[in-house]
Amino acid sequence: MVTLTINGTTHTVDVPSDMPLLWVLRDVVGLTGTKFGCGIAACGACTVQLDGQPTRSCVTPVAAVAGKRITTIEAIGETPAGKKIQQAWLDLEVVQCGYCQSGQIMSATALLAKNPKPKDADIDAAMSGNICRCGTYIRIRAAIKHAAKGA
Repeated sequence: MVTLTINGTTHTVDVPSDMPLLWVLRDVVGLTGTKFGCGIAACGACTVQLDGQPTRSCVTPVAAVAGKRITTIEAIGETPAGKKIQQAWLDLEVVQCGYCQSGQIMSATALLAKNPKPKDADIDAAMSGNICRCGTYIRIRAAIKHAAKGA
């Protein structure tokens, strides 16, 4: 049994300690906003936040996150930075297919929470490893800048 704090709610789950957090979130807890992309932490679709830090949930064993605050896309809009980022995504119509966007938003929100006025290099570093097959990178950068203006 592992006790997790996910989006402010405590969940006790009976899963193997090496089960990836992604599958606990999706299959056990029922939070399906976090996506499976590659399974090797290369694409960023599975990004969640652990104590505010973007983390690839597909390779993070559930035992490693006990005692940490886990935030998923379902609750990121409740944070000041998350609310700004999500609104910027809507304002600038960032989404094309949308599959990668939960991971993109989780990384962008962590950046804005840590650095409310990021420069291009900061954005590049924070978003590195979040792959968008539709190529919405220009809109993602613009949305982060748009959100920062409101910060």
